[in-house]
Amino acid sequence: MSKKPIVFFVAGMVLVGMLLPAGCSFSPRADMDLDSLSFYEHASLIMTKQEKDIFNHVPDAQSRREFIADFWAKRDSDPSTEFNEFREEFYRRIEYVNERFKEGIPGWKTDRGRIYIYFGAPDQQELRPMVDNPALRGYKGYILWQYYRYAFAVMFVDKRGDGSYTFEPYVGGLGQGGGIVGDFFDAMERAQFGLPPKSSRFDKKYLDFDLKYTKETKEFRILIPANSVTFVSEGNILKAAFDFQFIFYRKKSSEKMTYQESRLFEKTEEETVKLKNIELTFSFPNLSTGKYYVDVVIIGKADIGKARKIFDVNY
Repeated sequence: MSKKPIVFFVAGMVLVGMLLPAGCSFSPRADMDLDSLSFYEHASLIMTKQEKDIFNHVPDAQSRREFIADFWAKRDSDPSTEFNEFREEFYRRIEYVNERFKEGIPGWKTDRGRIYIYFGAPDQQELRPMVDNPALRGYKGYILWQYYRYAFAVMFVDKRGDGSYTFEPYVGGLGQGGGIVGDFFDAMERAQFGLPPKSSRFDKKYLDFDLKYTKETKEFRILIPANSVTFVSEGNILKAAFDFQFIFYRKKSSEKMTYQESRLFEKTEEETVKLKNIELTFSFPNLSTGKYYVDVVIIGKADIGKARKIFDVNY
């Protein structure tokens, strides 16, 4: 058996999980205030599993307000302005799909609505009201959305002929074994965190990285692929400056600790070209023993790029 169908099968499972009603897992706590519930109803669509867990363990309304402010701030494409482009676009998309995709339920709960909220309008749409493809026999029609900027496509099918289009991950219409094709995993992570699509135009605006924790020394190492960084040259020295923010959320607790630090990488050109990763080490002596979610935000200065990831750490 070839590997491709397995990849599409897994991608389909992930997308099915994303398209399930928000209440299927991590339902909001019964004692939440109305503002928190209103935020969670829609924002849970783009929250990571860890963020949902954190939000449901925040103990009071004031702490949740702080979480909500942080949630949008981390996704703000231009923090230097008061206008949060990501948040405004998110709610504009919800308003659009509620008007556009009326299938007996609110538009943001439909499959097409949720994909639109994640990725915006497709770069190309193919609508076939009547299906003549043998692989799609039994369906009344299909819509194919292609996202060139995110390098994937997704298919929705009309089962009943009433204009209600649903995502079917295993339908054989794309020619490669499923209702989705392309790098959906990367696209979804970028969309969740408000990062730009992965294309030649945007790659230098996005930093990839990893975090490694050594329990014996209690040290955290950030590894940034050297080929994803744009360096500033001063003679034979290459430099790159970064701002780091680490937010530690103790699991099943309201405890939260925030650390901020700036770091400057500088090495000779000869040394730098030999590096696979830029490696920076951090320690947090005031952190108590426990299990944490570590929310890491990196901003590269001089327009180098930005990245954000959440890690599980047993400290």
